[in-house]
Amino acid sequence: MTQIVLLGGTGYTGANIAAEAVSRGHSVISWSRTLPESPIDGVSYETGSLLDPAVLRRAISGADVVIGTLSPRGELAGKQRMLYGSIAEQLAGTGTRWGVVGGFSSLRPAEGAARFADSGEVPAEYLQEAQELSGVADDLGSSPDDLDWFFLSPAAVYGSYVPGEKLGRYRVGGEVAIFDEKGESVISGADYATAVIDEIETPAHHRAQFGVAY
Repeated sequence: MTQIVLLGGTGYTGANIAAEAVSRGHSVISWSRTLPESPIDGVSYETGSLLDPAVLRRAISGADVVIGTLSPRGELAGKQRMLYGSIAEQLAGTGTRWGVVGGFSSLRPAEGAARFADSGEVPAEYLQEAQELSGVADDLGSSPDDLDWFFLSPAAVYGSYVPGEKLGRYRVGGEVAIFDEKGESVISGADYATAVIDEIETPAHHRAQFGVAY
C-alpha cells in the first residue's frame, strides 16, 4: 500500500485519481480548500490553504507520493508555479515522489517544437493557465537531481465537460502530443486516473514529462 497525498483532491482530476487509488488498496489523503459534497469512501479529507507554509509542510510530510492536481485559478492564479517550486524543493532528497497533473498545452506538436502554450495558438482566456503549467514543466527540468518527479499531461479533449467512460486502455507518449488516426486527442477522466496510478505502482518515467491519450 502506498501513501498518496493529493493536492486538490476534490476537483475533477483529483477525485478520479482518488477513486482509482483507493480501489487498488492505496491510502489516500486529499487536501483542498473545502470538503467535497460527495466524499469518496476510503479517502481522508483535510482542508486548508496550501499557500500557508505550515499547512503545506503538514500536507506533504510523510507521503510516499505527492500528486499536484491543482489549477492556477482563484487564489492560485499566478502563484501555482511558485507553490509547485516550493514543493519540489521540500521533497528533494526525501524519497517522496512528486507527480504533477499537467495540461495538454504543456505538450509539443513535434519534437523540438515550442510547447502549445508558447505557440500563440492558445485562446486568450486560457493562456495564463496554460503558460503557468507549462512553466512548471520547465522548472521541473532544472530541479534538484535528487527529486524524483513526473509530469503527466492529458489529451486535448479532457475534463469534466467530457468525462467519457473507463475503457481500461490508453497510449503513452513523451512530450509530443498523441493523436489518433482521425486527428483526435482524447482521454476520459477515469483512464487518465488509471495512468497516474499505473505510474505510481510501476514507475516508468523518472524526472520526465509524458502524455496519455487513446
